[in-house]
Amino acid sequence: MKYFINRLSTFFNMLEGKIAFYPSIFALGGFFLALSMIFIEQQGVSQKVLKIFPMLMVEDGDTALNVLSTCIGGLIAMMTFSFSMVMLLLSQASSNFSPRLLPGLISNKTHQVILGVFLASIIYCIFTLFSIDPSEDKYTLPGISILIGVMFTVLCLFSFIFFIHNISQSIQINNIMDGIYNTATRRLEEIIEKEEDSSKMLPQIFPDTSDWHTYSCSKSGYFQNISIKNMNALCLEHDIRIYITVPKGLFVLKNNSMLKVNKPIDDKLVEEIFSNINFARGEYIQDNYTLAFKQITEIAVKAMSPGINDPGTAINAIDYLTELFALRLRKNDNGVIIIDGKMNLKIAIIHFEELLYNVMASLRAYCKHDPIVIQKLITMLTYLDKQSIRNKDYNIVVKNELKALVDDMDFSSEKDKNKMVSLANLDLKP
Repeated sequence: MKYFINRLSTFFNMLEGKIAFYPSIFALGGFFLALSMIFIEQQGVSQKVLKIFPMLMVEDGDTALNVLSTCIGGLIAMMTFSFSMVMLLLSQASSNFSPRLLPGLISNKTHQVILGVFLASIIYCIFTLFSIDPSEDKYTLPGISILIGVMFTVLCLFSFIFFIHNISQSIQINNIMDGIYNTATRRLEEIIEKEEDSSKMLPQIFPDTSDWHTYSCSKSGYFQNISIKNMNALCLEHDIRIYITVPKGLFVLKNNSMLKVNKPIDDKLVEEIFSNINFARGEYIQDNYTLAFKQITEIAVKAMSPGINDPGTAINAIDYLTELFALRLRKNDNGVIIIDGKMNLKIAIIHFEELLYNVMASLRAYCKHDPIVIQKLITMLTYLDKQSIRNKDYNIVVKNELKALVDDMDFSSEKDKNKMVSLANLDLKP
């Protein structure tokens, strides 16, 4: 049962990220609403409404057909334009910023809901159209169904206006980075809060895993998520401890070692453990906050490329990275999971040193010729050096990266070099 629930949750999460998910749901809703209205019309509801509000009913079948045909044609034209705008957004974001942004933009629920409203309205009007006989008079026409179709069309007009406004905002790089930053911040704060609660229960000291038994994964994909409760239950049931050797977000190759257990286990238990680990072919910030660092870094690097040459965007990206790194300083680097005062599970994580190095290595390579961007990076590192930290080694890591940045900068002007060296040494402790 746990396996079925876990697989169902994984399947739903995968579907939710597809651009056609919500439109398909709305389309089914429009279809069933049309069938329901046909049944309701057979009960004579339109005749009752006609006696109270005669102005709301159409006069003959030809008029009803013309109204719904016009609505369907207009809605199809608007939906076609809307889909074209979505494709343009994805293409522009991929070429100007980073292809990694596409999964987040595709899974934008606002765009999916608006396209779903269009599709549901079109399907509803089409099936309502089938129920109209041109020879019918106003006493037998499905007047309520036609009125609902017209109301849906008006709703689509307002949705279209909102769609144009929303999509024009979505393509702006500041809004894209703001969305990435907010998602990563929420995820990081959740992890930090759990770590603080766990640290009050028990010192986070996990046994040495060097001589533990290793087991390989039978499939490949990005390590997306893990069911902590189910894994902890397995540990308690079989009296074992588990160490996941691959950090979340990394790609796991088939038949590569990924699991360590403190004692030998059979193949059935290995399969049950891996059934609680979700693999995917895409990456999502909701499951892996380090992806936010990658995406924002790639935006900055792309902005500094000769083809784009937009240092202003790179500076904005560094501002977001500064805030994310300041939050990451509050997280520890051990990956131990404590539940009810017991440490049965540990997940490998990307350490702060590795995370900072990966970001700075890319930025140094592309920004070392620009004194303004280098100045911003120095400001970021000196700011991080002053923040409250979870691990005392973090300060050493920040200072090492600051030294590497100063050593790697390549300016033709001695004035720029001296200014950067002076700025870097300003807040450094000997």
